[in-house]
Order: sequence, then C-alpha cells, then structure tokens
Amino acid sequence: MSNPTSKPTSKPTSKPRQVLIVSGVAAAAVLLGVVSYTATRPASPGAAGSSSVAEVSADPSAGVYPDLEAYARRDASDKLALGRADAPVVLIEYADFQCGYCGKFARDTEPVLVRKYVANGTLRIEWRNFPIFGEESSAVARASWAAGQQGRFWEFHKAAYAEGAKEKGFGKERLAALAEEAGVPDAARFAKDSEGEAARRAVLEDQKQGYALGATSTPSFLVNGRPIAGAQPLEAFTEAIEAAAKTAKAGR
Repeated sequence: MSNPTSKPTSKPTSKPRQVLIVSGVAAAAVLLGVVSYTATRPASPGAAGSSSVAEVSADPSAGVYPDLEAYARRDASDKLALGRADAPVVLIEYADFQCGYCGKFARDTEPVLVRKYVANGTLRIEWRNFPIFGEESSAVARASWAAGQQGRFWEFHKAAYAEGAKEKGFGKERLAALAEEAGVPDAARFAKDSEGEAARRAVLEDQKQGYALGATSTPSFLVNGRPIAGAQPLEAFTEAIEAAAKTAKAGR
C-alpha cells in the first residue's frame, strides 16, 4: 500500500516550533502550543471493503486547533490564492510541484472542491510553495510565483501538475514552456521574476511556515485549523470543509 505523501530529501537547518505532520493513525495532542498529529493512510484505490480515511469527524470541533487558523493570510491581493478573502473556510495547501501525490490532489480532488465550494463563496484555497525535492523543486516554485505576478498562477499550477508533466523535469526551458502554456503574457518578465530576490523570499517564507508546522511530507493541509496529511480521498476534504463551514456559521 502506497503512502499518500511524498517525503523530502532535506530541510532548513533551523528548527522552529513544530506541529508534526505525518501519515499514520489519526490522533492529536496539544501541549504548550506544540501540536502533533497523524492522519490515516488511505486505502489503495478500489480496495474491497476499504473505508474513507483521515478520520475527519462530523463533529465540527474534532481535530481542530484554533491557533492554526492564524496561518490563513486572507490577503485579497494574494495572487496564489483562489476564492473570497472573507470565505468562512480556508484550505491551506503545502505542496511541491515534483510531488506525485500533490499532482493527484490537483487533478482529481481540487477541481471538485473549486466547483463545489469556491464557486459559492464557502471556500478559499491558499497555496504555499513547499519545495522539498531539491533545486528543481525550488526553481518551479519560484516560477509559479512569477507566473502569479502576471495573474497566471493557477494556469501555471494546472500545466505543471498535468499528467506526465513532472517527468519532463523543471529546467529553465521547460519552465518557459509551462509559462507559455499557462498564458503568461510577458516571458522576459517571467524569466527575470523567477530568478529574482522577491521570488526567493516568497518561497522561503512559505517553506519556513511549512516547516514551522512540522510538515515532513507533501501534500499537507490545514482546513480552518484542522490538519490533514496526504492526498486523502475527496470525502475527507468535503467533511472537513462542511464541518468548518458549520462552525463558522454558528459563530456569526
């Protein structure tokens, strides 16, 4: 049975306050602001008698850590976000463009969430570049940010996560081709921005936030303070989003 997360090859040497994000049996504990949690590994696709995973409870408060809600930026000018800044639910994704499980989520699950929840104003999705597989991961992360500066992040995201895209690598020529496919209008600006200090700072900020949470694999998610690890089935996300929306509505 495959693990629904991809593991990093390295991480920054600094060790910030951690919220350990790993795959395993769902559980959580809070102590002096340090949260650790695990999420149930999904069953193999089509496995007979398999059950839904991640143990996302229908109880709106189960597995939720209010302090983690602060990781949502809710910045209306954020070019790497989708949906209303004041949406009642924010899903934050920490991902690497070289991660196969991230690609599976991007192709199979995320479009459903966009149609079902982003379109009606319930959900906002905030992307965090979390490159963990070396220089090409960092390069494509910066390139995605650069595409975002021209309003084409999500188009670049789709192109980079297309079936078979990561197998072609993310060298400079390939990144330029992805930008063209995504409809980035100014290729020269894209190339300059991709190598610029602003892109490096933005990616590093996202990466530090992921490591501060203790993320050790991709994809990792927060849904209004509820951690979810791995490319879980659609039902794990819909249950978390609907529980969070219920809580937000009750709090008005």
